[in-house]
Amino acid sequence: MPDHVVIATLDGGSAPFRVAATERGIVAAEWQADETAFIAELMARLKAHIVALDEAPANDEAAAVLRAAIPVLEARLRGERAAEDAIPTDLTDRPSWDQRVLGEVRRVGWGQTASYGDIARRVGAPRAARAVGGALGRNPISLLIPCHRIIAGDGTLGGYGGTGWIDRDRQLSRKEALLLREGVTAPRRDG
Repeated sequence: MPDHVVIATLDGGSAPFRVAATERGIVAAEWQADETAFIAELMARLKAHIVALDEAPANDEAAAVLRAAIPVLEARLRGERAAEDAIPTDLTDRPSWDQRVLGEVRRVGWGQTASYGDIARRVGAPRAARAVGGALGRNPISLLIPCHRIIAGDGTLGGYGGTGWIDRDRQLSRKEALLLREGVTAPRRDG
């Protein structure tokens, strides 16, 4: 586990976009209205000291990772194509299943989609589409690991957003908007 995590808040449009890094990579990136809740989740998850980016020493490796990621994340938040795969992520605290699934999701490029079943097959567990959805719901790194690009096998949106602070309809609206920015449309499932 890291001894400290560096955090920053970006303009996320509808809500603040909070991001955190260790010296190994980004460990969290999400729309989160409540900074206190974001920090509490990080502390519980990583058992690390939290340092604001503007308070980090100039030579801090975690701060350097975060500074490099910010322009990419800001571009993605504006709806622009960005080199998200060039930014390192740190999922070492996540279960191996989640790491495998999220690694495959990260390979789904801009303007592309894959189904939950596609990802299950890619990780060698063809009947585990529902478990893939569970791993995506636990994705701590929105945008850099683009789970919005994963849709249901019938071409509909499926779900989005785990246990976030907004309701399901707003989560699906966010997923629709992210996909539309990439030129992709997927309908919502009826009922």
